[in-house]
Amino acid sequence: MTEPLIFKLLFGLFGFWICFEFRFSVFGIICMRWIWIDKFLEFESGRRAVALKNVTLAEDHLHDHFPGFPIMPECLMIEAMAQTAGILVGESRRFEEKVILAKIKKAAFYHYVRPGDTLTLHAEIESIAPEAASTVGEIRRGDELIAQISLMFSHVDKNLAGKKFPEENFVFTDMFHSLLTGFVETHPETERLR
Repeated sequence: MTEPLIFKLLFGLFGFWICFEFRFSVFGIICMRWIWIDKFLEFESGRRAVALKNVTLAEDHLHDHFPGFPIMPECLMIEAMAQTAGILVGESRRFEEKVILAKIKKAAFYHYVRPGDTLTLHAEIESIAPEAASTVGEIRRGDELIAQISLMFSHVDKNLAGKKFPEENFVFTDMFHSLLTGFVETHPETERLR
């Protein structure tokens, strides 16, 4: 009776290892694969953006945080805000530099987020300079305030960043740029994305 269980366990671990090796070692890259926003609802270049995130029971991370009590982890809500605000900051500078999350200035959470919830992420640029940007934001479920998040971003020159932050590891890839379709004019650097 224990042989089938051991076989399943070993096969499961072997299968996981094969998938891991195939995705990471064979290709030699680790890419940002998780996009925590579904689409933009509003986008004012250089000023503000509103993004939408539908939370579904199909998302694996909901089951791991508190088994039996599926909620969206707060760290992933911060990441969703960082993606929303980071795209806003990057687009305002025509994606001339890489935008890197430098600091979480504030993150206050007031309610759990559960499967079936639809979140709106409201991000505004508080200040922007050649080397950095500061943003403020709120996450809402309808009219209910879920979180307030303030972030700081650094701008890293692409020539310098190419050595330390290869494109395949950079967060704002073509998939992220495609979320801007219909909201902003295509810049020459992103023409291939349209």
